[in-house]
Amino acid sequence: MSKTAAAPAPAGADPSRWKALVFIALAQLMVVLDATIVNIALPSAQTDLGISDGNRQWVITAYALAFGGLLLFGGRIADKWGRKNAFITGLAGFALASALGGAATGEAMMLGARALQGTFGALLAPAALSLLAVTFTDAKERAKAFGIYGAIAGGGGAVGLILGGFLTEYLNWRWTFFVNIPFAIVAAAGAWMVIREPAGSRNAARLDVPGVILSTLGLVSLVYGFTRAESAGWSDAITVSLFVASAVLLLAFVAVESKVKSPLLPLRVLLERNRGGVYLSLGLAVIAMFGLFLFLTYYLQVVKGFSPVKTGFAFLPMIAGMITGSTQIGARLMTRVAPRLLMGPGFLLAGAGMLLLTQLEVGSSYPALILPAQLLLGLGMGTAFMPAMSLATYGVNPADAGVASAMVNTSQQVGGAIGTALLNTIAASATTAYLTDHAAQAAAGGDAGKLIQAQAMVEGYSAAIWWAVGILVISATIAFTLINTGRPGSGGPVAGGAGAGSEDAELKVPVIAH
Repeated sequence: MSKTAAAPAPAGADPSRWKALVFIALAQLMVVLDATIVNIALPSAQTDLGISDGNRQWVITAYALAFGGLLLFGGRIADKWGRKNAFITGLAGFALASALGGAATGEAMMLGARALQGTFGALLAPAALSLLAVTFTDAKERAKAFGIYGAIAGGGGAVGLILGGFLTEYLNWRWTFFVNIPFAIVAAAGAWMVIREPAGSRNAARLDVPGVILSTLGLVSLVYGFTRAESAGWSDAITVSLFVASAVLLLAFVAVESKVKSPLLPLRVLLERNRGGVYLSLGLAVIAMFGLFLFLTYYLQVVKGFSPVKTGFAFLPMIAGMITGSTQIGARLMTRVAPRLLMGPGFLLAGAGMLLLTQLEVGSSYPALILPAQLLLGLGMGTAFMPAMSLATYGVNPADAGVASAMVNTSQQVGGAIGTALLNTIAASATTAYLTDHAAQAAAGGDAGKLIQAQAMVEGYSAAIWWAVGILVISATIAFTLINTGRPGSGGPVAGGAGAGSEDAELKVPVIAH
């Protein structure tokens, strides 16, 4: 049997680009894993370190604030200093912070380690995505590379639940931190040997210090506002003050960016309608996803009595769906159809999976309801994430690749914070309302009382998942409406950014006009 000749490499392509993808993907997996792996270990860590119930949320919040607040700064540092340098430094710092977290002897050391993890994560994540963007410029190769990256970005959180369950149950919570160290060492060593950043892709402009301060404080206020709303309520004075401060700071940031010579976030990156559509639709979709991870984890462990490891394995169909959707559907069709025809239907398919989960009951069957819902959700999200990740940096001037990549991560990080707070608040309100309506039965105690408690929890989850369905429909609508480019390399129209006749008028041109 004769072998089919391999396709020739694109002219000027880096011969080590596929090896580089392995190490970039490994680093991305580490960052995404860390977003969920610590959740499983938190109860054990809280007990060992004597962290109070009031302060335990800071184990999550300290990471989220540093990561979300510093992403734009991290992206611009990568553009200026070099993405390979930022990538390796981010990995080294993340490994050091993880070692401190695993060795923590008290609350202060743990919270400091988490904030340090978030800081280096904010340098690492945009450097990884922008390296991918400047390394893979051929449309077909880019589709394959971003298919793999999209599968990891989408499914890594669920993998974290499995790994977190194993480590917590069979070793101890400290290994949920120590496990990052070998990931970081292998990825950094590989990156040092094989990654070659394209010449002339750095941004030599002076750093926009006012933009750094305003964006960091604005994003920190926004993320903390949503995080605080979950525990203190939406009408709490400090919560409202944080949202007001965030709006003022971010509006001031936009005003500054429109006037300074070398902005931290050039508005051209945001105002091109396709990239703006990606950031908005992706951020909304992540709101729905993060809420679902939370509710399914509690449903399986508290209502169904699954162990942490069994709960992790219960998420495998979603991971399989994401990998299939990203690498087999998204990557194969990306060069044949317009991105909106993958993203819009993908979000709707994920919404159909969510719609199934609105039928959750205390006695629902995993094979009959939860498994098919997860498969639909995974297939839909994987199909949508892949072109979204690619389009978010496609057509960007190489000198802006880091900050454009940071915007992808920012939309996901802020979306995750909003999703956890918003949907959890909706679920809690619905649960309370159900218990109020069935107060007499709940007070009866015994098996009947426990059943009412479980039914109230499921009622809350179902109410919140209905909101998630609506959010995914909005994501799909945005994708269909704003994203109007043709398939990569086809020269499809891009109305918006620079207008007709400019270099930005066709996404087949790999740079946009200044």
